[in-house]
Amino acid sequence: MTHRSDHLPRFTNFLAGSPLNRLSWLRTSHSFLNALVVSPTTRWILFNGGQPLIASHPGTTQKRSLALLTTEDVKPLLGAEPFFGQGEQEGEHCASDVSVLEAARVRGPSVVFLGLRETDTSGSALPSSEFKDPHSAVAKLTGTPYFSADVADLDENKVNEAIENTELAKDGTMLTFVEPRAAMSSLDAYTAAIFAVARSMVDWNQRNKFCPACGSPVYSLWAGWKLSCTSLLPWADNTDRKPCPSGRGLHNFAHPRTDPVVIMLAIDESGEKVLLGRNKKFPGKFYSALAGFIEPGESFEDAVKREMWEEAGVRVWNIRYHSGQPWPYPANLMVGYYATADSSAPIRTDLDNELEDARWYTREEILAVLRHSSGTHFSRRDHKKLAEIQDGPDNNPTSAKSQDQPVEISNGDEPPFRIPAPTAIAGVLIQHWAEGKAKILLESGSTAKASM
Repeated sequence: MTHRSDHLPRFTNFLAGSPLNRLSWLRTSHSFLNALVVSPTTRWILFNGGQPLIASHPGTTQKRSLALLTTEDVKPLLGAEPFFGQGEQEGEHCASDVSVLEAARVRGPSVVFLGLRETDTSGSALPSSEFKDPHSAVAKLTGTPYFSADVADLDENKVNEAIENTELAKDGTMLTFVEPRAAMSSLDAYTAAIFAVARSMVDWNQRNKFCPACGSPVYSLWAGWKLSCTSLLPWADNTDRKPCPSGRGLHNFAHPRTDPVVIMLAIDESGEKVLLGRNKKFPGKFYSALAGFIEPGESFEDAVKREMWEEAGVRVWNIRYHSGQPWPYPANLMVGYYATADSSAPIRTDLDNELEDARWYTREEILAVLRHSSGTHFSRRDHKKLAEIQDGPDNNPTSAKSQDQPVEISNGDEPPFRIPAPTAIAGVLIQHWAEGKAKILLESGSTAKASM
């Protein structure tokens, strides 16, 4: 078994490198969570149908950022207390020893506890055995607890009123829900990593409303990290119904999913050309690395070979891992690879018909695009088009009103083609190759062709 050498470069992509201690062992403790959620240091990230609430500052040079709200700001949207460990009746606390009620929310929007951004990494986050008094334990924590929620199912007027009454809004900050791909470009690395887990988790909670095993509605457990069938609630009336299969054993649909995707850059044997493809739905002149979902029964390397063949008719070998990137649209893990291919072999896009075009580009051509002021720039209209590939058309008129006016690229000085920005792993793979930053990695692998 070969191992990656310690001297090889390691890279943390945008949206990765989360600064949060997720305190996962405390997600089942509603006493801890109810104490934490009312802490004055707690901050909330709100979404509306997956669109984050963004703070902008008119008349200043300050960049747009995620709107971080206090619990007092969002209380009107959460429903009656307790926020976690809700019983059958509104305002009732459930028993602490019932597994199907661990940090349960059976009313109100789903809420996700994201974790704690510690200011002291010396171990202030105590193990669950030491949280005998939740309030005193929370007082010992140093840092910022983060929660998140999606308000898409709440009354629009109620949401708008709550936002208008936040401390940020009162101080003159403009708060709007913004298309997430456009919004993330203005985030710093740490905030982007928190945004990644927040968006994936609220999307999973928002998207899954019914039990896949029996069709009953579901409710939230474990501070948003588990969904359970309402037929399992202690007070559920299951007269003349068969027991839900989810009540026995482990079920992957009860827990958040992450869908792995291989994304790969094929390099020719000279090391001076790369293969890029253009999806039929991409914005104009946009080319990128090829990518595809992992299928059951295959390794990452298997998927790289299969996807390169299916999309471009190209055989690859010498597959080398570069890095990974969480991609919260809605919950992918992009796994980046380089591979070697024969640039003299014919390219075919007629197998799975995903690509409009695929072609080899030289290092000089890629560097010219990278140096162009618009080479990796995308307008908000472009971001919206990319979002529609994944999510379909946005027919919500309220979200359309919240978007900033699109910034267009001047047609007078356009690059010959465009490639992804380094906020996406595709852009990193391309840029690292073009600028020679991946040289050690590329030289570390075998150059011998694998048997086809």
